[in-house]
Amino acid sequence: MSADEVAPAKPALLPLAGLLRSVQTPEFAGITFHEVTAKSVLNRVPPTSSMPFSWTINPFRGCSHACVYCFARKTHSYLDLDTGLDFDAQLVVKVNAAEVLARELRRPSWAREHVALGTNTDPYQRAEGRYRLMPGIISALADSGTPFSILTKGTLLARDLPLLKAAAQSVTVGMGISLALVDPVLAEAIEPGTPAPKARLALISRLREAGLPCGVMAMPILPWLTDGDESLDRLFGELAAAGATGVSAGPLHLRPGSREWFMQWLAAHHPHLVGKYEGLYRGGSYASKEYRDWLSGRIRVFRKKHGLTAGAGFFRNLSPDGQQAPATLPAAAAPVQASLF
Repeated sequence: MSADEVAPAKPALLPLAGLLRSVQTPEFAGITFHEVTAKSVLNRVPPTSSMPFSWTINPFRGCSHACVYCFARKTHSYLDLDTGLDFDAQLVVKVNAAEVLARELRRPSWAREHVALGTNTDPYQRAEGRYRLMPGIISALADSGTPFSILTKGTLLARDLPLLKAAAQSVTVGMGISLALVDPVLAEAIEPGTPAPKARLALISRLREAGLPCGVMAMPILPWLTDGDESLDRLFGELAAAGATGVSAGPLHLRPGSREWFMQWLAAHHPHLVGKYEGLYRGGSYASKEYRDWLSGRIRVFRKKHGLTAGAGFFRNLSPDGQQAPATLPAAAAPVQASLF
C-alpha cells in the first residue's frame, strides 16, 4: 500500500469477484475503491432493448457524481450494497479493463459492432483521474476498428481529446454530454459530485472546436423544478450557444433504487412537492402519459426556437471521412437498465 493510501473504514460488504484490494485516498475523502480484475469487459445488451447498440463497457460500478436521481443505483443492490450512500462512495474499479478489452476485441468472432460507454455509470467520473482506464479503452477500440460512443458528465474527458480526434480518423466516434440542469445552485444540490453546468457547457464547445460532434442528453427534466418555460428556454439556449449538435430531452424516471433516494432528497429540499410527485408517478417508474405528452410539446417548442436537432444527439456520430452520420437513437428511448456489467 502506497503512502497516500489508508485502510478503508470497513471491508466490502461481501466478497467481490476478482478483488485485489480496497483502498481509500486523501484526495477522495469518504470514497472507498474496490479494485478488481475483470474476466470480461464487453457487455451484451439484452436483445429486447430499444438501444441502437449491442455492446457496452462500464469500467466502474457506482459513481461519485452522486446524482440523487441516477437510474443505475439499483445495480449496487446486486452486491448487497446500499443504493444510496454506498452507490456514491463504494466504487468498484475494473483495473485491468483495457487489457481485457484488447483481448476480447482480438477474437475472430468479434464483428466490430458499435460499443457504448456511459450507459450505466460514468467512465469519466473523478476516479478516472486516478486510474486512467479510458486512454487504453479508446486505443483498444480504435485499433480494432470498433466504432464507439461516449456519454459523460465528466470534464476529465478533455484530457483525452487528442486521442479521440485520432480515433475518429479510423472509426466512427460519437460524443455526448449529459446536461439537464444549468442552474448552478440546483445542480449543486442534486448532482453534488459533477462538474458545474458552466464547465460542461465549455466542454461541449471544446469538443466542437476539436472537430468532434457533441450531442446532449438533457435528462432528467424535473417536474415543477426545471420544466417551466423559463427553465427550458434557458437550457436549450445555452446548449445551442455552446454548439450542441443534437439534444434528447425527457422527464425524470423513478425506478426502484433511485426512487427511494430521490424522494428522500425531495422531502428534505422541496417537501411541498412530495405529494405532487407521488401523484405524478403513482403508476410506476414513469410520469403520467398526460405529463409526458405535455412536456414533449414544450420541449419541441424550445428546441425549434434555438435551432437544435431533435433526438438523442449523443449518437450523432462522426465517420472517418469527417461527415456527420444521422442520429439513430429513438428520442423516447429509456436508458439501458439491465445488468450491463
